[in-house]
Amino acid sequence: MGRLSVEEFKAAEKTPLTVVLDDVRSMYNVGSVLRSCDAFRVKEVLLCGITAAPPHPEIHKTALGAEDSVAWRHLPSALEAVSELKSRGVTVMAVEQCEGSTMLGDFRPEPGREYAVVLGNEVKGVAQAVVDACDGCLEIPQYGTKHSLNVSVTAGIVVYQFAASQAHKAYY
Repeated sequence: MGRLSVEEFKAAEKTPLTVVLDDVRSMYNVGSVLRSCDAFRVKEVLLCGITAAPPHPEIHKTALGAEDSVAWRHLPSALEAVSELKSRGVTVMAVEQCEGSTMLGDFRPEPGREYAVVLGNEVKGVAQAVVDACDGCLEIPQYGTKHSLNVSVTAGIVVYQFAASQAHKAYY
C-alpha cells in the first residue's frame, strides 16, 4: 500500500503547511487532525492554549499513531503561534467565516511560499484577536442549514486543498 514508516515519514518532503489548533477542547478532534495531517504530510501541528497534547489515550484512539509521525508542539496561545509563524515569513490564514474572507476553492497558494492555517474552538471558533493577527481568512462554502463544520472535518478539507495544490510535486 506504499505506507511510509515513521522514520520515512519524518524524512519525506512535506506539504509546506502548519496547522494551528486554537483552544480545541476534544482530544478526539486533536487526534483526528493529527491523522489528517499525517495523510497529507503536513509540516507541523501547533497545539495551542487548552488544546491537549499527546500522549493521551483519547488522542491516540483517533490519531492511530499519527501523534508519533507528525511533528507537533504545544504553545501557550494561538496568538503566540501566529506571531512566531509570521516572524518566519509564513502566511497565516484563519479558517473562519469573516467579512472579506476568501472561499477555499478560490484560494491559490503561491508556489514556494509556506502557509499556516488556524482552526478554532468547537463552539467559539478562532478567537477574534487571533483572526485579527492573521494575514486573512479562508472560508469553506456551506449550503445547508448549519453553517459550521466539526473542526476535524474542517482540517481534513483544508489540508487536502493545500496538498492538492502541491500535487504536481512528486510526494508519492
